Amino acid sequence: MTNRAVATDRPGAGPTDEVSELGPAWLSVALGVEVTDVAATRVGTGQMGQSWALALTGPDPAMPRSLVAKMAGGDPSTRTLIADGYRNEFNWYTQWCSSVDITVPNCWYATITEDSTSFVLLLDDLAPSTPGVQLAGFTAAESTVALRELAGLHGPRWADPALTTDPALRVPSPEGAGFHAEVFAGAVPQFIEKFAPWLSADDIAVLDDLTGWMGDWLLAGRDRLTFVHGDFRPDNLMRSPDGARIHTLDWQTIGLGFAGRDLGYFLGLGLDTEVRRGAERELVQTYHEALRAHGVDRAPEATWTDYRLGTPQGPLVTILGAVYATATPTPESDAMFASMITRSCAAIRDLDPGSLVG
Repeated sequence: MTNRAVATDRPGAGPTDEVSELGPAWLSVALGVEVTDVAATRVGTGQMGQSWALALTGPDPAMPRSLVAKMAGGDPSTRTLIADGYRNEFNWYTQWCSSVDITVPNCWYATITEDSTSFVLLLDDLAPSTPGVQLAGFTAAESTVALRELAGLHGPRWADPALTTDPALRVPSPEGAGFHAEVFAGAVPQFIEKFAPWLSADDIAVLDDLTGWMGDWLLAGRDRLTFVHGDFRPDNLMRSPDGARIHTLDWQTIGLGFAGRDLGYFLGLGLDTEVRRGAERELVQTYHEALRAHGVDRAPEATWTDYRLGTPQGPLVTILGAVYATATPTPESDAMFASMITRSCAAIRDLDPGSLVG
């Protein structure tokens, strides 16, 4: 995968939270071509931001006719809590994605404030591809395509020491793990209270148990750090009409970790539980073979162990996302989070990652 050069921070096309400001003058500066008209339509229900489909008019035949503008969302006074995510996505498109082999939309322009609380990305709209649906989950066939893409994220920078010297990437540390474990433990009771109608007693027991060893889990796999997406699931994957190609979106959670965090997360909550149980061995083997094709020399059973160990990523992202999302909850977002937590708790019961921590 090669990423086109991304223009950044052109004077006259600065960060904004208002789509109304992305008019012809702003877009002409950002794209470097004359835009004479633009029509914006809200798309998606992002939990941490807002996205708009832009239909563009202009005389240059090389100008893109449709783009997606991704912007910050929610109350500006609380965005410092998620500003790192905005900066991560900006860095992903402008610095990091060209060094791996995963398919992403082209980014035409990117701009962000110094404090990272406001940004704009102009991305290809990927039509006629369509997003996966978390509630439905991926089929085993769709998961095969997704896992080959995931190996293209993990493999090229596997255990690359240069990643740990990038000041924009945080290396897992005892201090950071302790902080995030404390935040997670504080969020669990709030999550259980809100989502009690969907949770079984066994689910609640998994979450209560997980608070006891989340800090240790966050320090796992530091000998094999690589890029991890952090939220690799159907809603963030765009499928081509024939199902042969997938683009991965939403890079606000990109960071350093062991690859099993993405693998356990995707299979643990991105598939219906019974589909996952029936196909997981074959799917992990597919991922393993794709990883080897990128030069990672691992035994198949080591990849299986990483998969098992990665499953707590599901409750971690689900609970923090549900409790601290800036978007107003809806019945649809509640159902999404409920599917994520119940599937991932089932995966933890099946795969026993706690026995691998320590």
